[in-house]
Amino acid sequence: MIDTSFQTFTEDLQKRLKKPLPGESAHQKMASAARYRLGIKPNERTRRSAVLICFYPYQNSIYLPLILRPQYDGVHAGQMAFPGGRMERIDENLTRTALREAQEEVGIRVSDVKVLGLLTELFIPPSNFYVQPVIGVLPYRPEFYPDPREVEAVVEVDLERLLDETIVGDSKIEVRGITVDAPFYQIQEYRVWGATAMMISELLMVLSR
Repeated sequence: MIDTSFQTFTEDLQKRLKKPLPGESAHQKMASAARYRLGIKPNERTRRSAVLICFYPYQNSIYLPLILRPQYDGVHAGQMAFPGGRMERIDENLTRTALREAQEEVGIRVSDVKVLGLLTELFIPPSNFYVQPVIGVLPYRPEFYPDPREVEAVVEVDLERLLDETIVGDSKIEVRGITVDAPFYQIQEYRVWGATAMMISELLMVLSR
C-alpha cells in the first residue's frame, strides 16, 4: 500500500530513485517475446529521447497521466505512452527534453514540476530510440491541454490501480500487420504494453522494494 500523503510519497520515491535501479530485470517482466527474439541492437543511427512520468495528488490518491497516441503512419500509432519525444538541439539534457515534450504535448506547466530522478534508459528497437524515463511530481492536478497532432486522449491513472496485480495480462497484439506475444497492463479500456509497460514495471519495482 502506497502512503497517499503526497509529501511523504514524494520524499520516499526520491530516496528510492537514488538507490541502484532494477533495470533489465524489471524490463524483462513486461517485454514482448519479439524484443529478444529479433535481437535488434542500438547503432550509429539510434537517437535519444525522453518521457515524463509525472505524479500528482487527486481525490485523496496519487495519479499520473498516460497518453493515447493518434492513429498515423508510424510504429507507435494508437499506443499508450508517457508524454515525451526526441531530444532536440535546444535541450541541454534529457530531463529538459522530457519536460519540454510534456509541456508541448499535454500542457503541463514544467516550471511547477519537481524532478525526483530517473529510471533506466531503455532501447526501443522499432523506432531505434533510446528513451530516458524522467520522474517528476506536481503539487496539484494539472489542467491538460493535449496537442491533437500528438495526443488523442489523456488517461489519468490512479497509482493504486497500477499496483493491482490483476491488471497484468498476456495477449497476441497486432502491430502493423505483425502479431506479437506481449504482456500488458489493462488500464481502463486500454492495454499498455511495449516500452511503456517495461517502464511501468521498473517504476513499480522501485516503489515496492
